[in-house]
Amino acid sequence: MTTDDTTTETHSDSNTTTDDTNAANDADDEFTVTPYDVSGTVDYDRLREQFGADRLTDEQVARFPDHPMLRRRIYYAGRSVDRFLDAAAAGETHSIVTGVGPSGPMHLGHALVFYLAKELQDATGAEVLIPLSDDEKYYAKDLDYGEISSYRDDNLRDLLAVGFDPEKTTIVVDTEDADVVYPAASAFARHLTQSTVDATYGDPENVGLSFYPAVQAAHLLLPQLIRGVHPTLVPVAVDQDPHVRVCRDVAAKERFPVSKPGALLGRFLPTLDGPGKMSSSDDAPAIALTDDPDDVREVVRQHAFTGGRASVAEHREHGGDPSVDVPFQYLRFFFERDDDELARIETAYREGELLSGELKELAADRIGEFLTAHQQRRAALGDLESALAPYRLTDAERERVRQAVGLRR
Repeated sequence: MTTDDTTTETHSDSNTTTDDTNAANDADDEFTVTPYDVSGTVDYDRLREQFGADRLTDEQVARFPDHPMLRRRIYYAGRSVDRFLDAAAAGETHSIVTGVGPSGPMHLGHALVFYLAKELQDATGAEVLIPLSDDEKYYAKDLDYGEISSYRDDNLRDLLAVGFDPEKTTIVVDTEDADVVYPAASAFARHLTQSTVDATYGDPENVGLSFYPAVQAAHLLLPQLIRGVHPTLVPVAVDQDPHVRVCRDVAAKERFPVSKPGALLGRFLPTLDGPGKMSSSDDAPAIALTDDPDDVREVVRQHAFTGGRASVAEHREHGGDPSVDVPFQYLRFFFERDDDELARIETAYREGELLSGELKELAADRIGEFLTAHQQRRAALGDLESALAPYRLTDAERERVRQAVGLRR
């Protein structure tokens, strides 16, 4: 289907317990969604129910700054959303946490959440914290720290190119900020059981991955450890939701000066060759933020799966199916912000007026414009260390975190 169900439901902030932290594949063999594995055709409604999240309501979406990924329910579910919206409306402290694991070049599937966070920051003044989990990628990928460090620096350039406000944005790298991340993670790890980790993530491949949920809890609670208790929203693709649920369990124990973080759960940007999660590590082509726009056009032409017919004559007669057409879905996710124009494109495609090749060209144009603007900002950064400096934790913030978890010098 090309539009999402936006039926209004009563919104409640359920008190998630460890019983809710089972991976989606425990209840259904048709698809798998965990932080380390996504396969099959994802049933997002079923996944929302299994994860115990609330559907976003029309009222909540209307309270957010206007954005197509919210209007069109690309981000379709969440937790504790009203607390965040109430604080934003009142001009009170509120924060957003969303990060990336540096295991390859950043691609469109990574980038869109950061552009959403940037627009929310611009509209509401939200504090934004961006963690880079280079340690997790060392545990989970067949990469050494030299390779990860190269990807990390490349990813940092892309993050800075988004244009976050340096006075309201903090970027944390686990291995470089271990003086902050490790004390918080070790404090939280004491209140996580191995049975909770196993129930949520399955059997971890090594003790690093067993410990990583505590590190992720440190990421998600860091804004409150720095600035005091306040609503925090974590916009993530739905496969990352287990991290949020485990963190909420830790925060609910009331042993630390934090409240449970909220979440916005999003759908996966499809791969060019059809349904699925766009990933830099899969065989399916992915569009990197550093790809030449002309090369991207050729990739879209050759690889993008379409909902068109076998021949032009048949397409003119019967029309195409935008619900499975990847170029159309890219426009729907982010690259055509005008709802009326998107509806015009959809109708023209369904009625056979717009051919698959023409739709590919249209999507490639919009993606190319986005990449060109992003790359121009990226190229203007200059020296990475100097560009990153305004986004680093201050000495006072580092000490505040250590004290918040009970560590004294």
